[in-house]
Amino acid sequence: MLEKHLISHLYDYVTGVEAGMNSNGRKNRGGHQMEHLVEGFLKKSGIPYDREVPSSSLKLPISSLPQNKRWDFTVQTPNTLYAIETNFYTGGGSKLNETARSYRLIAEEARNIPGFTFVWITDGKGWLYAKNSLHETFSFLDTLYNISDLEADIFSKLFA
Repeated sequence: MLEKHLISHLYDYVTGVEAGMNSNGRKNRGGHQMEHLVEGFLKKSGIPYDREVPSSSLKLPISSLPQNKRWDFTVQTPNTLYAIETNFYTGGGSKLNETARSYRLIAEEARNIPGFTFVWITDGKGWLYAKNSLHETFSFLDTLYNISDLEADIFSKLFA
């Protein structure tokens, strides 16, 4: 790369690669921690659940739900299949707005599928920078929860 002059400053290049690898390593750490937190509350509730379930394996009517989607958790009750997504945002950015928009579309589609409910559990200081997007989704999606809701035992109410 140096011989072909694809990079001109080795130190800057190596520093950039290191910084990129470091930020990528941190990228979804909060998301995985949130999944583990939610899983702890699911276990505590005693409700059977499945983890990382692809949409294609769910027995749902043909719909516009993303078929390549992998749900963080699913819970099957006698009358309803709950598909649960979790995330945690430490900072702001366009990702929060896109996630809120995307999950609102999923919630709209889910309303048309009998016996199916979409649940979104999210939290973090990042939402302070995207309040409008979160508010729009919250006013539409009545199964949007945060860590405080988990601590208030929302699962026993939701899955009752």
